[in-house]
Amino acid sequence: MAQKPSIPKGTRDFSSEQIAKRNYIIHHIKTQFELFGFAPIETPSFENLTTLMGKYGEEGDRLIFKILNSGDFLHKVSDDLWHTKEAKKLTPKISEKALRYDLTVPFARYVVQHQNDLTFPFKRYQIQPVWRADRPQKGRFREFYQCDADVVGSRSLWQDVAFANLYDAVFSALKVPVTLKINNRKILSGLSGLLVEKDKFTEFVVALDKLDKIGQEGVVAEMLAKGLSQKSIDNIKPIFDFKGDNQNKINLLKDMLTESEIGLKGLEEIEFVLKNLAEIGLQTATVDFDITLARGLNYYTGSIYEVSAKGVQMGSIGGGGRYDDLTGIFGLKNMSGIGISFGLDRIYLVMEELGLFKSVTVPKPDIVFINFGEHEALYSLKAIKKLRENGIKAELYPDKAKMKKQMTYANKRQIPFVALAGSDEITKGVFTLKNMTDGTQTEASVTQIIDLLKN
Repeated sequence: MAQKPSIPKGTRDFSSEQIAKRNYIIHHIKTQFELFGFAPIETPSFENLTTLMGKYGEEGDRLIFKILNSGDFLHKVSDDLWHTKEAKKLTPKISEKALRYDLTVPFARYVVQHQNDLTFPFKRYQIQPVWRADRPQKGRFREFYQCDADVVGSRSLWQDVAFANLYDAVFSALKVPVTLKINNRKILSGLSGLLVEKDKFTEFVVALDKLDKIGQEGVVAEMLAKGLSQKSIDNIKPIFDFKGDNQNKINLLKDMLTESEIGLKGLEEIEFVLKNLAEIGLQTATVDFDITLARGLNYYTGSIYEVSAKGVQMGSIGGGGRYDDLTGIFGLKNMSGIGISFGLDRIYLVMEELGLFKSVTVPKPDIVFINFGEHEALYSLKAIKKLRENGIKAELYPDKAKMKKQMTYANKRQIPFVALAGSDEITKGVFTLKNMTDGTQTEASVTQIIDLLKN
């Protein structure tokens, strides 16, 4: 017996209905992207391994899907290297390419390669799949879409304000109630100055970023396991219990960071963003200054964002931030940027749970023509051509099947009209048009059918 086919864990097939719902989300995201002045680009699904490695931290590097070299991929591997079984040393010998982990690093590479052709500040959006060798679970897949918007070539904090407004505009259009968490990596850098172990910044922020997932005890345990001392944890422990409104949190942090120039700079930036968001006003999003928000990616240097849906148990459905030196790793210095991402797949799950897809329909014909035979089929196809030229979705049932089978097809696909043409109709130059909703029938010419379906 043939083995039943399957797909890799963390990937999915999508039905027509699911694609219609996904396209509905993408439509609203693209609409807002373009209203905010962004233009689309695309980059390859795989990049050179050297482009991706070292940009996401140790954990991110581990989750990059590497692609084996074509042909005899082991021919560059010596016996000594093979027997060491050291993956870090072996991988560059057998793999030169990898599936992209996100859209931001490929975008930075794109900017550097095409810098002479771009107008700065350069604003782009990108909607494409990415891949991560993560452990699949609810809302976390190995293949998923990101919907990114970035601008490079400006250090203005007004861009930070604009991206918060963009999040609000998209989720308001989708009718998804959200909380927009905001923080600043400069503040976290300031807090790291309170650590005894000055070289443990990355370990500190990676652990801190998991507070909402594993709780305070889990974060403390991870920090200790990564080499932070109990004294360091005691020094930063007050941030675990910050309460009150956003301004109250800022005031408390000012007391903690009195001797940190970079920390106070971060607080100044966060105050600017929060103040102007309040002045402009948001449609539906709630803004929360969350000092424990860290975003584990190494390239963030300023404002960072994360979006969560209200009333749904789901991870973040969006995130991003400012990166002042990302293009520098590819040789282009002093090119500040900021960008955000929408998690299409998680947004889909949230909208399913909240019942927000009621207005989404699967694409289908407006009318199907019954097939009575070769002569009748040709007569119908001539009419179908005219309908399509007028923007009406029409099709001919492909086989000369029993009437019941063809009508059942129309019913199952919920096609609203059926057209029939036998010898009598062909002689008159008309069709019998059946309304599948109320069952009424009428004779109509092609012109009359076009007028009816257009209206």
